[in-house]
Amino acid sequence: MYIISSFKELKKFCEAEQFKGWDPYDGLNSKVFQFLPFFKNSALCRLVVIQGFKRCPFNLRRIAMVPKQHNAKGIGLFLSGYCNLYHAVKNNAGLGKEFGTLKDIEKQINELAELLISMQSKGYSGACWGYTFDWQSKAFFLPINTPTVVATSFVVEALLSAYEITRNKQYLDTALSSAGFILNNLNRIEKTNGFMFSYSPLDNRAVYNATLLGTKTLALIYKYTRNEEYKNAARASAQAVCDEQNADGSFPHSDQVRNKWRDSFHTGFKLESLAIYQQMCDDTSFAENIEKGYKYWIENYFIPETGLAKYYDNSTENDTVDLHCVAQAIPTIHKLKKYDEYTTALMAKCLKWAIDNMQDKKGYFYFQRTGRSVNKTCYMRWPNAWMFYGMSYYINNTVEL
Repeated sequence: MYIISSFKELKKFCEAEQFKGWDPYDGLNSKVFQFLPFFKNSALCRLVVIQGFKRCPFNLRRIAMVPKQHNAKGIGLFLSGYCNLYHAVKNNAGLGKEFGTLKDIEKQINELAELLISMQSKGYSGACWGYTFDWQSKAFFLPINTPTVVATSFVVEALLSAYEITRNKQYLDTALSSAGFILNNLNRIEKTNGFMFSYSPLDNRAVYNATLLGTKTLALIYKYTRNEEYKNAARASAQAVCDEQNADGSFPHSDQVRNKWRDSFHTGFKLESLAIYQQMCDDTSFAENIEKGYKYWIENYFIPETGLAKYYDNSTENDTVDLHCVAQAIPTIHKLKKYDEYTTALMAKCLKWAIDNMQDKKGYFYFQRTGRSVNKTCYMRWPNAWMFYGMSYYINNTVEL
């Protein structure tokens, strides 16, 4: 009941906020910054503003007039979470007292699915989604609403889950059309075997988790369409990433940074994407890659004694703790079908650590902790939509009343 009580408080908070909120990367939405054209047009200034807002120990957004908004990826995570709750209540009537009736949950599913359909980026070959803010990285600039394969992937999976519950064909048709975006609008980075997808239509960077999220999305769409083009592209992109896997089972982050960056949740994206490709396309070509990757991940990204989900494989308890890691760990274990006595106990311990150390009395979770310093800024997508998503998987898989 401890985890259920925590989840109920999170659910209550997010619903009261109507799933709107600030984001770690929304600094460029500041109305103050928008009035300063010199700074707005400078890549360096944009990067400094975004990182300044993200790293500041107190929240600058209210005084800088940054509006709270819906985030398509966040709404996709919430939608997947409510679909998990629907199945949990359907399979365990006792949970209805905690989370509402099936009718109540289905109403929320429909509202979120319809919101997502209204948030599509326009002018592409299929349904796609981006962020409601300009985003500047060290490598490239993405203007507001530029679609990315990452956001699109999570939205497509959510819409397909909503379709399976509601049988609303609009959700299915919208999700299936996303194959056009992935195949026709994303750039391809050719490799010896296969190719990788770009992060967005505006860049040419081979980011491995982004490529595999494209793989996963095409595999999910293949399940419904049996279109061999989708399966072949999914396999080619999976092959290109698996060719880069390290001998110990870990994965580099991208062509650009290689092994300088290896974190838990991006590894989780890679593993679950390969597992879904394997399941949807009935192809075990990458089974060894999955097993090696999982072994490295489960042995190196957690501190079992304390229940801490680590950010990097070489992190300690005093390094940055980000709840995205535990939130993604639970669906990774679910999709790899790795629930057993050890992983169930580990995830329970990780969630307890997060609740005890990072949940506010108002129900939301804090952003990050480094050493004894906690950034308590309330962001809706990261980590609260993520925690909603991850905890819903835990409840659906393990809770019995």
